[in-house]
Amino acid sequence: MTHSFPPRIVDLVVRQVQAQPDATAVSAGDHSLTYRDLDRASDAVASRLTAAGTRADDVVAVLADRSPDLIAALLGILKAGAGYLVADPSAPAERLAWILGDAAPAAILTGPGHAPPGDPAVPVLPLTGPAAGPAAPVPVAPGTLAYVSYTSGSTGRPKGVAVPHDAVVRLVHDTRWASFGPDDVFLQASPVAFDASTLEIWAPLTTGGRLAVHPPGPVTAASIAATVAAEGVTVLWLTAGIFHQLARTSPGALRGVRHLLAGGDVVAPRQIAQVLDAVAGLTFTNGYGPTENTTFTTCWTTRTAPTAGTTPIGRPIDGTAVRVLDDELRPVRPGTEGRLWAAGRGLARGYLGRPGLTAEKFRPDPWGAPGDRMYDTGDRVRVGADGAIEYLGRADQQVKIRGFRVEPGEIEQTLRRHPEVVDAAVVAQTDPVTGTRLVGYVVLAGTAGPQTAATVRRDLRAELPEYMIPAAVLPLDRMPLTANGKVDRSRLPAADRAPRTVEGDYHPPSTGTEAELADVWGRALRVEPIGVDDDFFELGGHSLLAAELVGELHRRFAVRVPARTLYRDATIRRLAAVVDELRDTLGVAA
Repeated sequence: MTHSFPPRIVDLVVRQVQAQPDATAVSAGDHSLTYRDLDRASDAVASRLTAAGTRADDVVAVLADRSPDLIAALLGILKAGAGYLVADPSAPAERLAWILGDAAPAAILTGPGHAPPGDPAVPVLPLTGPAAGPAAPVPVAPGTLAYVSYTSGSTGRPKGVAVPHDAVVRLVHDTRWASFGPDDVFLQASPVAFDASTLEIWAPLTTGGRLAVHPPGPVTAASIAATVAAEGVTVLWLTAGIFHQLARTSPGALRGVRHLLAGGDVVAPRQIAQVLDAVAGLTFTNGYGPTENTTFTTCWTTRTAPTAGTTPIGRPIDGTAVRVLDDELRPVRPGTEGRLWAAGRGLARGYLGRPGLTAEKFRPDPWGAPGDRMYDTGDRVRVGADGAIEYLGRADQQVKIRGFRVEPGEIEQTLRRHPEVVDAAVVAQTDPVTGTRLVGYVVLAGTAGPQTAATVRRDLRAELPEYMIPAAVLPLDRMPLTANGKVDRSRLPAADRAPRTVEGDYHPPSTGTEAELADVWGRALRVEPIGVDDDFFELGGHSLLAAELVGELHRRFAVRVPARTLYRDATIRRLAAVVDELRDTLGVAA
């Protein structure tokens, strides 16, 4: 019996293997795979999974760092007929264990130095290894699972979004919204657990281009710039935060890129203008879309900066339709605010193992064919006179932090589980560097004060990934409430400069360099006062702020402090000594 289906991801990659077997498919510095190498390595993975009992539509979990071998493993999982779930190996063990338990994978692939928590009752296989026999092709339908991506959940637990093959094919194959081909080099820098990686990985490999893999570890504006130069990247996707940072500090680092895509948060028109001015002939795309509609729902593409005060999110991409509806699910007129619903081939199948939530968020589409569905994005938009969609904000409290979708409710639930916390609220505030930052408010048990709040924030690191840790956790006597008993977030005290809440005694600056550094840190971290022995990361610092501070140190002190110095010398006392030593060496006047 033969199967005749539209092309799936594997079919599109195999076409490139047949067309150009010796062309480089994946590269990472000195490690590269040709399309023939990629095909053989993925066949070996598929054969080992099949021998271990993996079947079509199963989930296979992966714990591994970015590398060409990881890309081959993902293709091998698809060849075995399964869908991949790439879990962040650096996530807290409790969160990782919960996700693996919820997804119930048929097997787990592990890269060097990584192992699943506990004692899984399923096969645990190394990422690479010899084939276990011929890899027989597994026919799959367009609706067969391609991958699962876990997103933050409002109930306090993440939820797995199950994406089929057809949704990915619609994003990367035979598209009109963008053009990718054999001459392109596409950077893969997003966490593979993040759905932007869908475009990064499969756009080049299904069109004959080269996938350049960013080195493992943190992704910063500086590391992006270095990898773009080293690999000759021509197509690049950036989170809004890193895009803004590159635009402000080194837009010229993007020369050679022909198509730059950004998203994950609101993209500022001023930064688009800076990059387009610096890089002649660049095409820029503002891409918008929830995980539930496979990376992009709408795109706005331009070669000139937006003239309005906001950047449009554009029009639906191929295979996608949008509905802008009021609260009664009636279409609104152009120019009128409404809620955005997504429809078409990009929709996920739903939430893994959660039919109730799936039915709530994925509704029948009255404007589609029988059986068609539409997804409630929860975003407020309006359609302009030219047909382009303008993003207005969230209809609920969900926010984007450095490109990751975050439900403050999940963080609140985690805070409330802390033994010292009676009640909690988490809100988003505008941040001049990252676009958005989180601030937590807690009512503490007994007479606990700011030092306990610092301990609470530190303890969050055992349960939540770094981007979900609030920049500050502030203690309150009580939560302000509305008349119906809900937390009145509009009455939470402003945290323009949060009080110092780190553990340990406060030691004030004693030299001019220390005082200047305290001022720089205070402006960036929005915390006061800052002691010379306070840890940058304990105060709410993160990689984006660290990169921003390196540039500020150069402007203030006329010395170039390597980024690694801030990670190694994360207090003002130690950093001031480094700055003074560099000044003395270079003869820079204080």
